[in-house]
Amino acid sequence: MITRRHLIASAAAAGATASMMPVRSWAQASMKLGEASIDIVSDGHLQLPLSMVLGRVPEDQHAEWLKSHPGDVEMVKSPLNLTLYRDGERTVMFDAGSGPNFMSSAGKLKAALDAIGVAADDVTHVVFTHAHPDHIWGVIDDFDEMVFANAEYSISQAEWDYWYDPETVNKVPAERQSFAVGAKRMMEAIEEKVSRFTPDTEVLPGIEAFDTSGHTPGHTSFVIHQGSESLMVVGDVLTNAEYSFSHPEWEMGTDSDAAQGVAARKALLDRLAADKTNLVGYHLPHPGTGRVEKKDTGFVFVAD
Repeated sequence: MITRRHLIASAAAAGATASMMPVRSWAQASMKLGEASIDIVSDGHLQLPLSMVLGRVPEDQHAEWLKSHPGDVEMVKSPLNLTLYRDGERTVMFDAGSGPNFMSSAGKLKAALDAIGVAADDVTHVVFTHAHPDHIWGVIDDFDEMVFANAEYSISQAEWDYWYDPETVNKVPAERQSFAVGAKRMMEAIEEKVSRFTPDTEVLPGIEAFDTSGHTPGHTSFVIHQGSESLMVVGDVLTNAEYSFSHPEWEMGTDSDAAQGVAARKALLDRLAADKTNLVGYHLPHPGTGRVEKKDTGFVFVAD
């Protein structure tokens, strides 16, 4: 079926060819996992007030960190790393990006996929870590049409129940009411094609759901298994390459349940360090891939 999205895309492609405008080179990373391939593509980045991120951490605790990071005193630049998994049978996106209506610095996923020769229509499954704007608002485009028109969707039951509830918008802080409105709108758009899962289940063959709730009520990380190899997509449990690892006990201002977020972060770091499992962090420095090692009383992120 021809949609407005297809017409606009065709016109844009023709215009780009005619004008010979330079094409932005998108940062990306590719790797093999057993017989499957993994691509990390960028949706751009967010600009977040540091007061929102570290607002729950007493000043005397993070003062030393601020001294060594003078450029981060007011705003934090937060990369957006989406994981694309292809095993020859399925093309799976973990999260859908920000879409066109969240931040002007984000919503770049289409260009990133174009750069590796993947069309949105090629995606067979979209699996959500959670339903914050930079993870789910990308399911529809400027014209309210489905971006991943051929995909099936999966999200945790707890996450769906929380954001789909019409009363959630009245329970969240005023500055996050748009998150609730947007999440419900996106869920309504995918409702006929979505399945809900519980933790510790296999969402798709070789993809295991791991409960990391706290950032949101149903936040989920995923372990991708391929033979003897594995990779964990951690979502927003670990959002900073330094303090998320060295100070997992810090309560993050972006977590809906700060204490639960701390518990989830500590448990995840313990597991990753013990199992030596590689990870992809949605907000870690692009491409967000690396591993966890114990250091002193905390941990350290060793980037690939």
